[in-house]
Order: sequence, then C-alpha cells, then structure tokens
Amino acid sequence: MHPTPAAPAVAAGTGRISAVASHPHAAAGGGWSGVHWEYVVPIFVVHALACLALLPWCFSWSGVVLALVGTNVFGAGINLGYHRLLTHRSLKVPLWLERTLATVALCCLEDTPTRWVATHRLHHVHSDDPEDPHTPRDGVGWSHVGWLLRRSPDRRTLAFFDRYARDVIADRYYRFLERHPTTILWIYIAHVLVFALAGLLVGRLTGGDWDHGVRLAASWIVWAAFVRTVLVWHITWSVNSLSHLFGYRTYDTGEDSRNNWFVALVAAGEGWHNNHHHDPASASVRHQWWEFDLTYCFILLLARLGLATDIIRPRHVRRAAASRD
Repeated sequence: MHPTPAAPAVAAGTGRISAVASHPHAAAGGGWSGVHWEYVVPIFVVHALACLALLPWCFSWSGVVLALVGTNVFGAGINLGYHRLLTHRSLKVPLWLERTLATVALCCLEDTPTRWVATHRLHHVHSDDPEDPHTPRDGVGWSHVGWLLRRSPDRRTLAFFDRYARDVIADRYYRFLERHPTTILWIYIAHVLVFALAGLLVGRLTGGDWDHGVRLAASWIVWAAFVRTVLVWHITWSVNSLSHLFGYRTYDTGEDSRNNWFVALVAAGEGWHNNHHHDPASASVRHQWWEFDLTYCFILLLARLGLATDIIRPRHVRRAAASRD
C-alpha cells in the first residue's frame, strides 16, 4: 500500500486542510524548508538541557534512580501503549488505561498516537523497502534519527491516517491531540513541573531548608525528565537502527530485522525484533527461553489484575493450542 498523492493534510494546531504531494523520503521543498523544525528544535533543546547533568550542582543519586526507573515506566507508554496496544492491538485494556498509557507516552515527546501508529504500521508494510520511513539501508544515521529531521508531508495527510491508523484517530481523545498537537508540549511541560514540585518539597523536608529543595528540584528536572527523555528516545530509535543491523535471525522475514540482545535489554524486550516482524500481532516477542521480554511480563501482570484481556500469544503457541483442539 502507498499513501495517496495530493491528499489533504491537517495543518498543525489549526485543524485546517492543505494539499501535499507524496513521495518516499521527500522533503517539503529544498534547503531549510525541508527541515522538520517541529522535531529538530525539541530534539536539540532537550539534548542540550540533558547535558546539564554534567554539572555537579544538578547531580543527585535520587535523580539518577528516577531517570533509570522512569526510562522503564515512561518507556512502557511507548512499548506497551503505542506499540503493542495501539499499533498491533495485541491485547485489550479498559479505555481509561489505554488513554493513560498514551498520555504517559506523550511525556516522552514521541509524537501523537495517530502519527506514531501510522508510521510504525507503514514500517511493517514496507520494512526495509524504499517506502520504509527509517530503514538502515538509507544509512544508520538516517534510521536512528535522521528520518525525523526531514519533513514528510505524505505522512501528515488525512488519507495516510485513514489508511494506516483509522482505528486510532476514530477515538476522540487521539483526534483532539491530532487537531491540537501543541497539547503534547503542554503535557510534557506539566510533567516536568510535577518533578520540580516533588523535588522542591522532598528537598525541603530532607535537607532542612529551601536551598536544598531548589537543588533537588533542579536535579530531578534534569535527570528524571530531560535525561530520561533522551534515554527513551535513543532506546526507541535503536530498535529502528541497531535491530535492523546487528543480531541473529531466527526467521526469514524478507527484510533485515534482527534479534539484538542489547536493544532487548534496554528496550524492555523490543530488541527481539526479528521475532516481532515474524509475528507482529503477538503480545510477546519471547520465542526462546533466554529472550526475556519485560513488556510482556507487565502485560501478564495487567491480566492478573483483570486489566488486560484478549492477549494474543506467539504464533507457535497459537498453533500448538490449535493442534491440541
């Protein structure tokens, strides 16, 4: 499937419609006009703010712990919320929990649910072909982050969303986010302020004065928000780049996906990428005993709590169950 040429697109923040041409990896014009400033500026600014972690005044062990724990907690918004739940519909959860996971994902600044889902489904349809948005065949830098820095008007059209994410944009909350994308920025700023306020109060209570509170607040902002955001970004991007370049292949999937143990470790299981491309619908990417899938463990926990149903098991498990029946 290909995005429809000259399809209408939602103008950012306005809900208005404009027409654009479609072409793989095409920019909206040449030179600076082809730069996707809406992505370039936040990526640069958050990386720069994360560098404040190098200052001793911004360091605290609690901030480091929050960054590491937050990488998994907020990363679950991407891995479980955006990916296995919204993109592949590998399980069902109550609508309030689905929207909560999507909102947690927004705190990672990885775009709206509709755009993330549509782009990832496009990747599966055209994996490592010219239409793939982020194949390493166009360069490892391109697959890791470069593809985000070039305008892609063909992936901002209503026709594209309708083709690849109709079920997502049909939800009024996700449709609101698409019509008002600056909401993502306000949600991100709000979550930064939560860390600031919490750090201020905890520092005041444990340090005895407001100076300690201000310092801990600064530490938590830098580490728990900015450093953690950068970590989640590069972990997510590594699935696109490293997991299509390095690792072993259990299945002949017709593209370059690989099982990469390092990416699987840092990305809560997402690095078992060849397994995933072999069976995208499965809620689990663990096909061998050593292939630990933390995200699936979380899914099983939700099932225990009665919050996850209709969990799709791996294809080999489904076939074994069918043969017994």
